[in-house]
Amino acid sequence: MPGVAISTKRASVKIALHIGLVPLLAAPLAAQTPPITVDQQIKKAAADAPLAMRFQGATADECRAWQEKFAAKLRELLGPHSPPKEWRVEVQESTRLADYHREKVLLHADGHPSLPLYVLTPAGAKQGKRPGIVALHGHGAHGYHPVAGRDDLPGVAQAIEAANYDYGRRLVRRGYVVVAPCLTPFGPRLDAGSTSKQDPCAIAFIRLQLLGKLLIAENLRDSLWAVEFLARRPDVDAERLGCVGLSYGGRMTMLTAALEPRIKVAVISGALNVMQERIAGQYSCGAQVIPGLLKYGDIPEIAALIAPRKCLWEVGDKDTLISPKWAEIALSRMRPAYAALGAEKNLRVDRFDGGHRWHGKEAYPFLERVFNAK
Repeated sequence: MPGVAISTKRASVKIALHIGLVPLLAAPLAAQTPPITVDQQIKKAAADAPLAMRFQGATADECRAWQEKFAAKLRELLGPHSPPKEWRVEVQESTRLADYHREKVLLHADGHPSLPLYVLTPAGAKQGKRPGIVALHGHGAHGYHPVAGRDDLPGVAQAIEAANYDYGRRLVRRGYVVVAPCLTPFGPRLDAGSTSKQDPCAIAFIRLQLLGKLLIAENLRDSLWAVEFLARRPDVDAERLGCVGLSYGGRMTMLTAALEPRIKVAVISGALNVMQERIAGQYSCGAQVIPGLLKYGDIPEIAALIAPRKCLWEVGDKDTLISPKWAEIALSRMRPAYAALGAEKNLRVDRFDGGHRWHGKEAYPFLERVFNAK
C-alpha cells in the first residue's frame, strides 16, 4: 500500500484481511455448498419434464387431431426411418418341420444394412390368405433365434425356457404366417468377437449418433420393413396384420404399431414403463432413446397413437423392470385417447403371476378373436 511500510508477514496478512483481499479465510469450509451431481440434475429434470404435447382433449375429433400432431412430432424426433421400397431376398436356410415351414432369409436393399429374419409358415394347404404377425425379440445375445423356436442352437433352449420366448413358433402353430426380424445390436447383428462388458445398446447408440443415425430409428425401419415384407406375401392377408413382442420387442411393437396403421392389433409384453421413470435411475439402453422425447410426451403418448386399434399389455407382477405406480400412470394417460374414440374395450391389460417373460394366456385367444386365424 502506498505510504505504508510493511515489515512483517503477520502485518501483511492483517492488512489483506482488513481490505478484503482474502475473503475465503473468513468463511468456514463446512458452509460451502456441494455441487449438484449429474444424477441429481437428471432426476430433477426427469421429474419436471415438460411433456408439453400430452393429450388433453375429450372428443374423437380432438383425439384424431392430437394423434396427427403428436405423430408428426415423433417422426421428426426419430429422423429417417422409412423402409426400402424394393429389396432382394436371399434364402439361407429352408427347413420343413412337422407342423410348419421355417426359412432363414436376408433382405438386401441398396443403401441399407441387410435385414436377417425368419419366415414361419403353417404346414398344409389353406383356402384363402392367412393373417400375418411380426414377432419382435428383446435384448439378448441370441437375437431372433428364441422367438423362432430355434432350440437346436446352443443356449437358445435355455433362453426360451427362461422367458417363454418362442412366441413366434407358437403363433405359426396357431395358423399365422410369422416374420421374426433380427434387430440391432443383437444375435448375428452383433460382432461375434465383441467381448465388451458394456451394454451393446449404449455403445451402438453413441457410435451411430456420430454418423447421424439413431439406433431406435434403425430398428423401427427394420420393423416396418418386416411389416412390408409380410404384407406383400401372396399367402398373407394384408388387411389382417399384427405385431407382438417381449421387453425391447414390446417397446418396438408399440412404436411400430403407433406409426403403422396397417397393424390391426398389438401385444406388448414386459414394457409397461416410461422413460421419465427409467432415466431417473442408472439407465443405459440406447436402443430405446428418442432424443428430446420428454419435451413433448413419453411412452403413454406414443402408445395412445395406437388407439382405437386393439392393444394388449402383458404385465408380470414380479417383473422388476415395471413399477406398479408408473404402470398405472402410463395406463391413465393412454385411456383418454381410447375413451375419446369410443374404444375403451380395445385397450387390455393381462396381469399375471410371473416375472419378465411372455405370458400368452390372454394374448393367443385375443389375437384369434381379432383375426379368427383357424
